Amino acid sequence: MTRIHTIARTGFIAALLALSAPLFAAEGWTTLFNGRDLTGWTTWVSMQPTSDNMKAPTSVRGANHDPKHVFSVVDGMLRVSGEEWGAVSTVGDYENFHLKFDVKWGEKKWFPRLAAPRDSGLLYYAVGPDGAQSGHWMRSHEFQIQEGDCGDYHSLDGVTVDAHVGDANQGDWKFYRYEPGLPLRTSLAARILKRGSYEKPAGEWNTMEVIADGTTLIHIVNGHEVLRAENSRQKVDGQFVPLTRGKFSIQSEGAEAFFRNIVVKKLEESPRKGM
Repeated sequence: MTRIHTIARTGFIAALLALSAPLFAAEGWTTLFNGRDLTGWTTWVSMQPTSDNMKAPTSVRGANHDPKHVFSVVDGMLRVSGEEWGAVSTVGDYENFHLKFDVKWGEKKWFPRLAAPRDSGLLYYAVGPDGAQSGHWMRSHEFQIQEGDCGDYHSLDGVTVDAHVGDANQGDWKFYRYEPGLPLRTSLAARILKRGSYEKPAGEWNTMEVIADGTTLIHIVNGHEVLRAENSRQKVDGQFVPLTRGKFSIQSEGAEAFFRNIVVKKLEESPRKGM
C-alpha cells in the first residue's frame, strides 16, 4: 500500500470516528477508546502459558511493557492479539454505568488454546493489583467473551454475587446456570452460564453491553438480556463489603479479537426497574 493510500485510509477512519462522537455525546455516551492509540488505558502482560493446567505464570512482563504488541490499534480498532496473556485496562474507575462495545474474532489462536474456543473477556468493577487472579487479571466481575459462551459470568479473585440459578457442571467443574424463575442463591463466586444464545458467526461484529449499579448487574448480547445478578461484593480484611466501582479491563487469553465503539454512560435510574 502506498503512503498516499495509507494516509487516505487513516483520514477516512478518523472522519468516521469524528462523525460518531457528536451522536454519542448527544445521547450521554462517553467514548473510552479514541481509535488512534491507547490513551486512557494501561496494559499488563503476564506470559504465554506452557500447558493447559498452568495455574499461574512463572514470570511476568508487567505494567506497560508489551514488546510483542499484544495490545495495539489497527484500522481504528483495538486489537488484542492473544499471544501473551494479560489485560488492557482503563485508567479511570466507573460506577453506576451502562457500557457498550462491539467485538469480533480474528484468525489467530495460540498454544495452549489452539483447539479450544476463542476466548477473551470484559472485566468490570476491576480493583486492586494487576494479576490478582492467577497472575493475569485484576479482581473483578467478568462478562465472558468466548465462542458460544458470550455473556456468561465469571468471578475473578473471589468477588461474589447473588443470582437465580440452578446447578451445572462440566466434568469435575461445578458451576451454575442462570434462569430468572429459579430460586435466588447467595454468595456465588463461580461461573454462571447465560440464558439463550445470540452470538453472530465468527468474523462478524457482536454488540455487548453491561449495565451495573452494584445492586444489579446485567449482561446483554446483541440486544438480548442473557444474565442478571445482584449484590456485588468483595472480601476485604476478612469481611464482605460492596464492590460498586472499578476499572474496565479487556483480557488477552489465547485468541485474537478486535474491539470498537467502546462507550459508557452514567445510569439515570436503577436497572432493577426493568426486572
